[in-house]
Amino acid sequence: MTLSSAAPISPMLAKAVDGVPDPASVPGGLGYEPKWDGFRAIVYFDGETCEIGSRGSKMLTRYFPELEAAFLEQLPAPCVLDGEIVVRTGKAGHERLDWEALSARIHPATSRVLTLSRQTPAAFVAFDLLALGDREYLDEPFSARREALEALAAGLRDPIHLTRSTDSVDTARRWLVEFEGAGLDGVVAKPLAAAYAPGKRLMLKAKHHRTADVVVLGYRLHSSGSGVGSLLLGLYDDDGVLRNVGGASAFSDLRRLELIDELAPLVERDDAGEVVRGETERSRFSAGKDVSFVRLRPTLVAEVRYDQMEGARFRHTAQFFRWRPDRDASSCTFDQLERPIAYDLAEVLA
Repeated sequence: MTLSSAAPISPMLAKAVDGVPDPASVPGGLGYEPKWDGFRAIVYFDGETCEIGSRGSKMLTRYFPELEAAFLEQLPAPCVLDGEIVVRTGKAGHERLDWEALSARIHPATSRVLTLSRQTPAAFVAFDLLALGDREYLDEPFSARREALEALAAGLRDPIHLTRSTDSVDTARRWLVEFEGAGLDGVVAKPLAAAYAPGKRLMLKAKHHRTADVVVLGYRLHSSGSGVGSLLLGLYDDDGVLRNVGGASAFSDLRRLELIDELAPLVERDDAGEVVRGETERSRFSAGKDVSFVRLRPTLVAEVRYDQMEGARFRHTAQFFRWRPDRDASSCTFDQLERPIAYDLAEVLA
């Protein structure tokens, strides 16, 4: 097996679509799975040691010792698995995914990591098999990878799980509605005939709302002079340039003050220790406004909700949803955004 954590692979990605697609829309048909709301992870098991790589190829192993122990105990042979790390909370019969509890697992203190591994243990949901023993599956169709994954998963138990799968579009559309109540955020459609394509958006995802992972460029103070009024957001273009795409605001009074402290370590300062400020572009609507902002080192990633794009910017102010500690800022690009299909305005007005 040549795949290893020493040369981590980029996971295959999904492109947003409007609604669960029909299987006839893709040559070879589609398989459907729930879209899990967790940390994407590639598990590398060489028969003796195990590493858990993030979507951006950072190793997450130290943050999830209970999963590492489970992989070492349960996996029957060297393999590479693609899946999602999740945390479940709630009483039996009323469980749901808990993003906040999962995010809290990324902590620098070993003692805290061990405590959280007992208080909010994680689970791993496997949905693809990239290698098993000496056999690599990257060039094989998803249908073959799924069959091999099912055989491997037959001997696994909690906290390692196999994702549900169906070839029925009606079932998938029902999942999209029903599974939201358990904290899942959509359905993924996978071309059954497609090979595994690292870093490529060959899969299709139908979600309950539009979201984007963005880089936090800086913040403006609230008009009251107290706390953060808005966050400035950015995405990388095809040339690797970080572009301002809009902002997120509407924080409570308490949250505005909390954000000042949370963002303080990322504030850029000059050689004299003074805060570095930037300015956004002026428009005819902001000619008399203060468009300056406190610059932050571009390392913090946030997930925001938005309604639509206007050119290369969010048309309206985005809604802050959550921090994404599992995402690298460099992975926040425009190609994750849903691209509306062109439509003739005359048809709308007719």
